[in-house]
Amino acid sequence: MSRRPPSWCKYQPEEVEAFILKLSKEGHSLSSIGTILRDQYAIPLVKPLTGKSISETLKAENLAPSMPEDLSNLIKKAQSLAVHMEKNKKDLHNKRNMQIVEARIHKLSRYYKREGVLPKNWKYEAKIASVT
Repeated sequence: MSRRPPSWCKYQPEEVEAFILKLSKEGHSLSSIGTILRDQYAIPLVKPLTGKSISETLKAENLAPSMPEDLSNLIKKAQSLAVHMEKNKKDLHNKRNMQIVEARIHKLSRYYKREGVLPKNWKYEAKIASVT
């Protein structure tokens, strides 16, 4: 993969950063910002153009989310599974799925604590519904 921006991409780095900030202020997530830039503005990758990733650009402007997107998506999934498990106590397949999702949350949170993205005292509270 080339580290240079493609010759057909006509945007300047300042314009790309302005697009990123505008989309972030509209409430889009990091991944959806990248998808919108790719699909609507024909910007294949941000880093070769600006020298910074989308998250680095947002951190420079203090607009970065407090929790990484992949971890927050897993937590949302666990919450929706917990609601489902409260209603359907005998659903053993989703009980197993809940255990897998929570294991991924714990593993990812260990990584982010080690890298300094999350504070060392951050803890995920499990929401396992008891199945009897």
